[in-house]
Parts: sequence; structure tokens; C-alpha cells
Amino acid sequence: MHSILVLLLSLLLGYSLLMLFVFLGQRKLIYHPPSEKPMNSYVQTVGLREWLTQDGTFRGYLSIHRPADSKGTIVLFHGNAGSAADRYYYVQALEPLGFTVVLPEYPGYAGRPGQPGESQFVSDAVVVLQQAHESFGGPLYVWGESLGCGVAAAVVAHTDEPVAGIALLMPWDTLPDLAQTLYWYLPAKWFVRDRFDSIQHLDDFKGPIAVVISENDEVITTKHSLRLYNALTTQKRLWTFSGATHNNWPSNANEPWWTEVIHFLSGEDPKNAGPD
Repeated sequence: MHSILVLLLSLLLGYSLLMLFVFLGQRKLIYHPPSEKPMNSYVQTVGLREWLTQDGTFRGYLSIHRPADSKGTIVLFHGNAGSAADRYYYVQALEPLGFTVVLPEYPGYAGRPGQPGESQFVSDAVVVLQQAHESFGGPLYVWGESLGCGVAAAVVAHTDEPVAGIALLMPWDTLPDLAQTLYWYLPAKWFVRDRFDSIQHLDDFKGPIAVVISENDEVITTKHSLRLYNALTTQKRLWTFSGATHNNWPSNANEPWWTEVIHFLSGEDPKNAGPD
């Protein structure tokens, strides 16, 4: 009996230490920022240039050749891994459709000063939207990818800029709920300090919202994306990539879904008439 008690106490101590490690180191577990800024040669090769906002701050990237007569401005908040410059394929897909695409970089990512975190990301994104709208005009659209969906939803709830529509690629409902699914063996939901509650943040948004998910997403499982989608009360439409995973989805600029999403958000699609 004594040996069983010692074993149970040892397991409890080990589990408690694991919880403490996860709680204290959660931001390193959540965020995976690249430390180095992409080389200028790479940036230029993929057709981008640095974007310096009106206060002289480096905040991300623009296309070298923006549309001369832009239909609007799309601000893309990228996913967790890699940098904003790695998302050049959004420019390749969306600028031929007539839109200016802005690729902001997060604080603490790819050479930008700061620390990753919800409050830092959202406060920076508010400035990004303001300066993108002032510099490039509207209508203004917000696009999120994975982690960037949480940022996109949050900034829409905190900005005074007129956002005409939102596209969310592989979004979650709330970060604590997602963490609980990924770390099922821990009370992760109660540990997470950054909430990124997209359901709450989008509750009052009245414009169209496009939700795009991968059928076999192993990181943000479809139940979390669909819980968000089902909670939306505004105009909405869902796209599902059959057989795709979190990092393997049809990003080629020739894929028809890009045009479908843009038509939906801009009101060119008759399915944009009302709630789904």
C-alpha cells in the first residue's frame, strides 16, 4: 500500500509540474515567431516590397506592382508559422482580381520588435487597419489565416474603420476551447491567458463573413471552425476543401474559390443576399 501511495504522489507531483510548465511557458507553446527578418532578395523575388506606414514604422509588405485602379484594400493577418512575406500567394491570387493586398507583420515576428500576444497583436492591428485605409482607400476587407483569424476577428471588434467584409481561413471559436482539444490531458482551457474569442468578437459585425476550412485539418479541427460559423448571425458562406489538411490546401492563384470568396464579400454574388 505504501508503494502505491508513493507512486500516486509521484504521478500527482509530475502532473502538477507539467501543468506549471505549460502555464508559465504557454506563449512559447502557442506562438512560433521566426526570429530573422526575410532577406530583401527573397522579398523582391516573390514580388513584394516593405511597407512603411506614415509614422515610418515597418509593419509588413505590399506588392511591388499594386493595381492602378483598386477595387478595395484587403489586409491579411497571417498564420502562426513563418512571416508575412511567406504569404505572397495571397497577393498573387487577390491582386489580379483588382484589390490592393497588405501583408502586415506581427510584433515579435520576423525582426519586428515586441512580444507576441493577443493585446499586442490587436493594438498593432488597429493601427495597421487605420493606416492601410488612409493610404490605400476602401472598401476595406479583413482576411485572417489560422492564428490570423483570431487577430482579424478581434481587430474588427476594436477598430473604428469601416470593414466591408471578412474572410476567415481555418478559424477557431476560442483559443481556450481549441487548446483544450489539443491538450486534452490538461485543464488547458483554464490556463490560456490569450482568449482570442472569435465568437464574441464577431457577434456585432453586420457585414458578410466568408469561412474557409480544410476537411482534415489536424491543428484547428473542423468542430471549432464550424462552431464559430454556426454562431455567426450575419451574412455568411462556408467553403470546405475536401481532403485538405491545415498546411495542405489549394493556395494556387488559379483556384476558383478565391474569386468566389471575393465575389461574396464584395456583393457580386447573389448568395450574398442574407444569412445562411
